[in-house]
Amino acid sequence: MSLWPGDAKLALSIVVNVEEGAEANIADGDRGPEPVDELGITLKKPVRNYGNESNYQYGIKAGAPRVMDLLDQYGVAATFTAAAVALERAPNLVARIVEGGHEVCAHGHRWVHQFHMSEAKEREFIQSAVSSIRQTVGERPFGWLSRYLLTENTRRLLVEEGFSYHMDDYSDDLPFWNNDSGKPIVIMPYALDSNDMKMWTDPAYTPDAWLKYAIDTFEWLVKEGESGAPKMMSLGVHLRIIGRPGRIGAFDAFLRHVTARRDVWIATRKNIRDRWAEANPAP
Repeated sequence: MSLWPGDAKLALSIVVNVEEGAEANIADGDRGPEPVDELGITLKKPVRNYGNESNYQYGIKAGAPRVMDLLDQYGVAATFTAAAVALERAPNLVARIVEGGHEVCAHGHRWVHQFHMSEAKEREFIQSAVSSIRQTVGERPFGWLSRYLLTENTRRLLVEEGFSYHMDDYSDDLPFWNNDSGKPIVIMPYALDSNDMKMWTDPAYTPDAWLKYAIDTFEWLVKEGESGAPKMMSLGVHLRIIGRPGRIGAFDAFLRHVTARRDVWIATRKNIRDRWAEANPAP
């Protein structure tokens, strides 16, 4: 069988991160508020940062409708890497995700780091995310993305909890099997270089620069696929970042560009994972 359906030259995964409402907040028992990345501000006192909370909520209230409208307009199925608590607090977004036939991948129970957790605490963290997403979405998640850092136990715990793929990897342009835990799990590499987070941490990085980089990445991988080596591309965006009125046009332009190609398969990460695993059975 060909690697991708219809002999597609590239499998494209659009990843929409949903973190808003699950970030650090002393109202949720955290020691301090989430840093203001756009301004480089970290408060030293344990006080609520109402301004930054509203900055995150922009993603749910204003950014999400713009992103969802574009996905609907272009008929694109995306994977929503979502912190479970963020979905609990955004029922309107959940309804659109479900209605649109999108996939939800777990991005933690809350959008917090898990690298410092004990094995028991991390297991509980993973189980809580599964339980919550099953409740809000109606289906459990099969993929996992940490808040960047993970532990030596993470993949084993994911396998034990029934996950079929893991995203905490940046080492390739194709999925691959990992057996470090003693049981195989598919690694679905993600990408930081094309992620819109650059425009959050460095607001001087323009939407035009991001768009050019994303399209250049896409075109190069398609060219490699035309040479007989089909690849996968990941493009990660965030509701509170790409959903801004000065940036959403770049996302629109990217979707318009990629959907004009008939030799590209745009699919959820689970669908890409399942297709790849069928063509490459576990060793």
